[in-house]
Amino acid sequence: MSTPHYAPLVELTRGPLVESIHYGAAVLVDSNGRTIFEVGDPQTIVYLRSSSKPIQVLPFVEAGGIEKYKLSPKEVALMCSSHAGMDEHVKTVEGIQAKVGFSEKDLMCGVHPPMHRDTMIRMEANHERYTPNRHMCSGKHSGFLAYATLRNESYKDYLNPEHAIQKSIRDTFAEMCDYPAEKVAIGIDGCSAPVFGVPLYNAAYAFARFCDPINLSLQRAAACHKIMQAMMEYPEMVAGGGRFDTRLMETARGKLIAKCGAEGYQVVAIPAGVISAGSPGMALTIKVSDGDAVDRVAPLISVYILAQLGILNDKEAELLADYNRRPLFNWRKLPIGEIRPAFEFKRLD
Repeated sequence: MSTPHYAPLVELTRGPLVESIHYGAAVLVDSNGRTIFEVGDPQTIVYLRSSSKPIQVLPFVEAGGIEKYKLSPKEVALMCSSHAGMDEHVKTVEGIQAKVGFSEKDLMCGVHPPMHRDTMIRMEANHERYTPNRHMCSGKHSGFLAYATLRNESYKDYLNPEHAIQKSIRDTFAEMCDYPAEKVAIGIDGCSAPVFGVPLYNAAYAFARFCDPINLSLQRAAACHKIMQAMMEYPEMVAGGGRFDTRLMETARGKLIAKCGAEGYQVVAIPAGVISAGSPGMALTIKVSDGDAVDRVAPLISVYILAQLGILNDKEAELLADYNRRPLFNWRKLPIGEIRPAFEFKRLD
């Protein structure tokens, strides 16, 4: 496989010098397939990791799963999440499991400490045991099992890429991306689920269509709308604990959905009509080449581009200032440089 072409995305300065540079690629695509902006190579093939979750739940919703099991928008939002393991997240995933008729013991996501620090500290102090429902992907796995139940498929080996539900999910994902299913790269995620790799452009196109499904079937368009509305209505379920996806959706209430993925992947999708009357849906996909371990690149690029597009107004951008271009300080709180975009945003259309 060829080495991806990455370009400078974010740079950090110290005094007069650029001290560090984060490389990657990003592309903004509308629901007509037009590229609005790009930096680096938009044909770079990378895994979406957890950014694909809203589309992974799509075939379940499209098949009538919400209605069958009387799931709430809050529960649907959690199925799309990489949640922080807070008590409200656990309560919500337990609600999904009770309605569908399976339990936490059926999950194959594994166990890790809650991502929400205060919850983790409390659990450690009280000697509480970490369980699969605290796992950030328990909502997605509960969605998998709900889909298996809906289709009368076995729970056994439900994460096998050749399991009926995983093949259906992969095919739906490929259709949304307008990309051949046989070319979708399949890897195994941290939660043991199949994870998809496609060009950044195709992933952005998938999410632009997801938020503006005018050329999809009525059934799929309705399912996309239900998932999008659930994420917008309950952003605290999608991440929680003050994390970027939740803060961005809370700040830009009703104007976008956001979903991060591990190793520096980010999706932000904007419904039709948000930028201006009659404007098509758009989606931004970002991949940071070094994995963005402390989340200082993908959030900054997201806020910068959204502000340039006018989707975030000045007040909203100010509320997200700790993710945007900003000064850097040393331990004595003295300004020593800044973190900023390493490129200029210019629309191609």
